[in-house]
Amino acid sequence: MDDTYFRKITTTVIVSVLIVLSFFLLKPIIFSVIVGFLLTFIFSPVYKWLYKKTKLKNLSATIICLFLLALIVLPLWFFTPTIIDESIKLYRVSQQLDIVTPLEKIFPSLFASAEFSQEVGSIIQSFIAKVTNLLMNYFSDIILNFPTILLQLFVVFFTFFYSLRDNEQIIGYIKSLLPFSKEIEKKLFESTKDITFSILYGQVIIGLIQGIILGIGFFIFRVPNAFLLTATGILAGIFPIIGPAIVGIPVAIYLIIGGNSFSAFGILILTLISSFSDNLLRPFIVSRRTKIHTGLLLTGMIGGFLLFGILGIILGPLILAYLITIIEIYRNKPIPGILIKKTECKD
Repeated sequence: MDDTYFRKITTTVIVSVLIVLSFFLLKPIIFSVIVGFLLTFIFSPVYKWLYKKTKLKNLSATIICLFLLALIVLPLWFFTPTIIDESIKLYRVSQQLDIVTPLEKIFPSLFASAEFSQEVGSIIQSFIAKVTNLLMNYFSDIILNFPTILLQLFVVFFTFFYSLRDNEQIIGYIKSLLPFSKEIEKKLFESTKDITFSILYGQVIIGLIQGIILGIGFFIFRVPNAFLLTATGILAGIFPIIGPAIVGIPVAIYLIIGGNSFSAFGILILTLISSFSDNLLRPFIVSRRTKIHTGLLLTGMIGGFLLFGILGIILGPLILAYLITIIEIYRNKPIPGILIKKTECKD
């Protein structure tokens, strides 16, 4: 056997084994690393502005890390006891909740049969019990796995700090590894940057704002379990098509059934404001950026959530959008407007 050929085979085997071992080594923390990179993308404009003022990379990155840490830790420190308390109350109430009686009043003809009412009540009660049990188990897992969560959080901030500080060097190193021509490389980085911006800011940040607007209404009108409902509203706001109305309208109906029409009207108004704020915010936040088709976003979010969990809501659409972008760049044709298209602001 030729020595050169033997060296190539040996090198390939060694590199393959090291890649596999590295994958299993990084697998427990890979999502924390990804979160660190996503946070870098979000906060890089702030870092660049701060670096221009301080002229010190370490100081600028440290200030942003401390700010983000306070942004995460302080709300958790103050609100976690309230959220746990609300979860326990919700669990207890759900065990005695009567859904059928209000439905019989609203749809008397549909629930005329006692057997049908009993069957529907049993199904709804079983569904509510499973959801609340899942919620309680989730909180239990958080408490039991708290040391692991702290380690994951450490990895997030470690990745965030160094990727923020050494952003240009990391991008340069990634470019050196890509097997593409300079032209394709440039198109790829521009497209992926715009897509990431569009999804993180245009979907996640706007959804967060929509959920907070609705949550303010829950606190103003003293809706029970306001923290949990706000968190649910934020999650619903992030998903395209669904929106915060899927939380606000049922809460308003619940308040009407309970005889609190004034609060119900207030919640409906804030639900409308929250839903239509998307049209007001999006042109300012994602102007001159790539527009992702709603179907692609929703499919990616649902698939990502089922595969990766809560982080998959962001990763799913990013993976699909990157794949389509790479395919279209290799086709050497403009990206079709059906799934992904470039939007420009009119002056």
